[in-house]
Amino acid sequence: MTELIVLDEAATLAALDPHRLMAAVADALVAVAQDRASAPPRSAAFTPHGLLGAMPGYVPGQGLAAKLVTVFADPGHPGRSTHRGIVALFAPEDGRPLAVLDAEPITAWRTAASATHSALALARPGPVVVVGTGVQARAQVGLLAVLRPDEPVTVVGRDPEAARATAALHPAGRAADGIEKAVRQAATVYCCTGATAPVLRRAWLAPGTHVSSVGGSQGHELDAATVQDATLYAEWPGAAATSPPSGAHELQGLPPDRTVTLLGAVLDGSAPGRRTPDELTVYKSTGHAVLDVAAAYVVHSAVTGRAVG
Repeated sequence: MTELIVLDEAATLAALDPHRLMAAVADALVAVAQDRASAPPRSAAFTPHGLLGAMPGYVPGQGLAAKLVTVFADPGHPGRSTHRGIVALFAPEDGRPLAVLDAEPITAWRTAASATHSALALARPGPVVVVGTGVQARAQVGLLAVLRPDEPVTVVGRDPEAARATAALHPAGRAADGIEKAVRQAATVYCCTGATAPVLRRAWLAPGTHVSSVGGSQGHELDAATVQDATLYAEWPGAAATSPPSGAHELQGLPPDRTVTLLGAVLDGSAPGRRTPDELTVYKSTGHAVLDVAAAYVVHSAVTGRAVG
């Protein structure tokens, strides 16, 4: 335990190099698709006000980690939730604890990375809209600012001032009034909210739109018609096959013959991505443990200068 690294939020965030994170998250998603990763469904203990989730995972070449994360309503921001906790990284060859990291930046940025991979793999060219102004939306806009600084991004949310502040994180960012108007013009929609009821409607989505939905951990971000009409993608099979909090609310009760394609299978070329220009595609993220492993691997490597194991 003498070599255990403990990093607070600022230090964890500083070590999350966006380009390395994108590469590590892609490798983790592919490992899931190829059945090389190990990560059981998330379990949780519930209180009257929130939950504590436990998320262990192993990714070959990246390591062994577990996240303990709380999800509670944010009294200062009605309709939003907080995600606080720690990620513990272990040496996969002998189980030694290596690092304890702040979970909030890891959760936000690894989720943004997986959502961005879905858009890079599935979206057609055109306007990009981010729905939301909380921690996850800010991470999404921040990552796009690094990867595609010249591509305009429109931010929409219930609070115009918060939307302007979030848009300012991107050199080509702008805030807009009205979710519906912005979404109707979008080719890619990143939905990053804590919604408990749908914030996106099928009628707003133009032919060929891609939706990356990463929020709605306590409810539904997408309406049933969007899910019904879309080609569906997810991080892992349990997104539809297991119940919340490990599975996605919107993917519960799908017909037995309905296919949910793994994003990692698209990334490694074993499954098709977009098939037609007018196809509606939806990536529904549940926040899989392998993504935490990938982010912890990036942080540890940056701090120590060596790879886990």
